[in-house]
Amino acid sequence: MEERAGDSREYRGLVRSCREEIRKTKAQLELRQATVVRNNKKCFYKYINNKKRTKKSLQPLLDVRGNITNKGEEKAEVLNAFFASVFKGQTDYPQGRQPPVMEDMEGEQNKPPIIQKETFNDVLCHLDTYKSMGPDGINPRVLRELAEELAKPLSIIRQQSWLTGEVPDDWRLTSVTPFYKKGRKEDPGTYRPVSLTSVPGKITERFTLSVLTRHVKDNQGIRPRQHEFMKGRSCLINLISCYD
Repeated sequence: MEERAGDSREYRGLVRSCREEIRKTKAQLELRQATVVRNNKKCFYKYINNKKRTKKSLQPLLDVRGNITNKGEEKAEVLNAFFASVFKGQTDYPQGRQPPVMEDMEGEQNKPPIIQKETFNDVLCHLDTYKSMGPDGINPRVLRELAEELAKPLSIIRQQSWLTGEVPDDWRLTSVTPFYKKGRKEDPGTYRPVSLTSVPGKITERFTLSVLTRHVKDNQGIRPRQHEFMKGRSCLINLISCYD
């Protein structure tokens, strides 16, 4: 009996020490996650989501015929059909009217902007390695580590894409996640699509956006009073300007 009592006390002591170590390790992990949340938000929110007791799943949806869909493939088809229906590939203008054409003051409308290798190299070297990779499976860490080798071929691809007006097929693939906004959860119209695209494709989009923005500003396509969708301007600045 004494031997069994001693084994029992030893077992309880071992359990207490293990629990204490687990609590210390958990506290250190949470402290580390809170410390690096500014630079690594992905791991922080992943840890928080794992602590949730209830996992949110996509609700059954209504198709165009009004039938309830429960299977994952059927719900994906319903959302895909709805997202495609609200997209217009070409703007419809009234009869007799033509879309506005931006005239180039310097006569360089057909001259493609040249993005140097050094510019691509600088962008690749400052990529956030914690960002998610796109459907192509290329991790941002790989692009950052191989920035010197990938800068030139990416600049060539971007230049050819601008000249031909075509985008590589791998850059056009996206992983779409529906996010619920408000309203009836079985209605596909209450979900907003969020696309995860290729990282090299997003880099070229950034260069294209900068070129178009500079072109519009230089040719006075945007008035100085424009605040919406303008970098460095907000609703508060607009209200202050109006009040002044």
